Amino acid sequence: MWWNWQGTNPNENIVAYMKKNYPPDWTYANFAPHFRADLYDPNEWVDLFAASGAKYVVLTSKHHEGFAMWPSTFSFNWNSMQAGPKRDLLGDLAAAIRNRTNIVFGLYYSLFEWFNPVYLRDKSNNFTTQYFPEIDKRSWAYRPTANIDDYMTIEELLKELVTTISTGGNALVNIGPNLHGKIPPIFQERLRQMGSWLQVNGEAIYATKPWKYQNDTINPNTWYTSSKDSKFVYAFLLIWPKNTTEIILGAPLSSSRTVVTLLGSSADSLPWHVASGERGIVIDVSTIKLHSLQSGWTWAFKLENLLSDDIINPTPGRGVPVCFHCSLLLSALLWLLCVQM
Repeated sequence: MWWNWQGTNPNENIVAYMKKNYPPDWTYANFAPHFRADLYDPNEWVDLFAASGAKYVVLTSKHHEGFAMWPSTFSFNWNSMQAGPKRDLLGDLAAAIRNRTNIVFGLYYSLFEWFNPVYLRDKSNNFTTQYFPEIDKRSWAYRPTANIDDYMTIEELLKELVTTISTGGNALVNIGPNLHGKIPPIFQERLRQMGSWLQVNGEAIYATKPWKYQNDTINPNTWYTSSKDSKFVYAFLLIWPKNTTEIILGAPLSSSRTVVTLLGSSADSLPWHVASGERGIVIDVSTIKLHSLQSGWTWAFKLENLLSDDIINPTPGRGVPVCFHCSLLLSALLWLLCVQM
């Protein structure tokens, strides 16, 4: 909020809000006593993270305003032990994670500080000097004025996760606790929904890698991953088609031994036939009842015994090959959970 209030390009709505609700001499430091975290329960947080299916948790230990979430000896009277909560928020969360889970704990630490005298010196020189490293990061935090439409739906979150993993990336999901240290119910709901989905479809996310095609251009709502041993290919369907009993996938090259199953379905396998042209399959989903599936969003088809592209020349337009040089990581990583206070 500070940057939109007193930064180089203030937001007029934020400025008007501050003028209406706070004294004219109010500074950012005056907010510190209001940040109490009196309801902060790291065990509760950790149990929620575990339920979400997260394998990593990253806490914002210090952001651009320089406030440290631990008793830093280099941040006198501007840390969580000496101002606000009077508590080592970072240390308590680290202990809870290590004592209750196998989740990996990481930290986000910003070198950039708006109030640091060295940064202010650079600013006064119109940044012709750079005594302080310039890092451009965007921050998300709890907003009491947010409306329900401002939050991502579970479908949008899963799309973000699937498209990121399919392209070799690493999804970092940010949540913003409030000033009392509580994670708002809307965030709790999304994390638990994510966890329930991963319980059904986790094998298509965890320990996978990008397939040779990341997105299906015949069916653009489909994204792919592959098991690390290349034995299985997973096709994520973001939107279940209406008024049809068939799902067309343009990228797979089938064989007579190809088996198609749907994760979360009680059916052993699904009937399919070869699509027109040299590649592609058409899956018969006429027997699938969506209400009976274990997950109600973003469905994962498991394909076994596909042929290699070495058999024929790839047909243009059937799929989008993976650009490994553009991938964030060359192996499919587990999604991260970023916690910001």
